Amino acid sequence: MAIQQFPLKLTGRRMIAPTVAHLSFVRDDGQPLDFIPGQFIQIHFEYADGTATKRSYSLATIHDHAIGPGEAVDIAVSYVPGGAATALFEGMALGDAVQASGPFGRFCLMPQDTNRRYLLIGTGTGVTPYRAMLPLLERAIAERGVEVVLLMGARTPEELLYGDDFRAFADAHPNFRFVPCFSRELPADPHPDVRHGYVQQFLADFAPSADGDIAYLCGNPNMVDAAFDALKDAGLPVPLIRREKYVSSK
Repeated sequence: MAIQQFPLKLTGRRMIAPTVAHLSFVRDDGQPLDFIPGQFIQIHFEYADGTATKRSYSLATIHDHAIGPGEAVDIAVSYVPGGAATALFEGMALGDAVQASGPFGRFCLMPQDTNRRYLLIGTGTGVTPYRAMLPLLERAIAERGVEVVLLMGARTPEELLYGDDFRAFADAHPNFRFVPCFSRELPADPHPDVRHGYVQQFLADFAPSADGDIAYLCGNPNMVDAAFDALKDAGLPVPLIRREKYVSSK
C-alpha cells in the first residue's frame, strides 16, 4: 500500500540558529494536517541522479488541537554543507511546493498519563516536538497540576532553538521549568536556570524517580543513549522513558 503524499507550499523561512532554518508550510491541496504533537512528517524528493529519497522532520507547530486541525506546518531544518535536503530547501522560493507524507510516530504525550512530572530532554532540532507539545502541556498543568522540566542542550546561546518560546512559556507557567545547558559558552547574562555542560550531566539535579516521572529523550543519539542509561540507573523503568533519535544524513 503506497503512502499517500500531499503537496506542502512554503509560506515562510527564518534562520533560528546559524545553521538551522524554521520553515513554515501549508498543505496545498485544501486539506488540514491534523497531527498529535510529537509526530513527524516526511519530505519526499530526488537526488541529482533521480533516485527517490526522503527526510523526516518533527512538527514544530504550536496549535491548539482542541479547536480542530491546523493550517500551518512548521519544521526546523538543520542545514548540512553538501546536503541534498539542504540544497532542496535553500533552493525553494516562497510559494514553491514539495511533496510530503504523514504524520507518523508515537513520540507523544499519552492521554492516559497520570504522572506527576515530565522530564523533557532534547538537543539541537530534537526540541521541536516539545515546542509543538506546549498547548497540551499547558492543559496538563492546568487540569492535573503536572510539573514539567525541559532540559535543553546547545553548544552556544545562538544555537539554542526556540529558546524565547520556552522561556516565555516558563515565565507564564510556574510549573514549567526551562533549563538550557550550554556545552561551549554561556550567555552574557544567564538566567538562574542556565547550566554549563551537557544535559545528561544535570539529570541527577532533578532526582528522576519511577514514582511520578515520565521522561522524553530526543535529539543526538549519543545524548539519548547517555541520558537513557542515567535514567535507568536512577530507577526509571524503560516504559517510562520515551525516546527518538535524530540521525543526520546528507
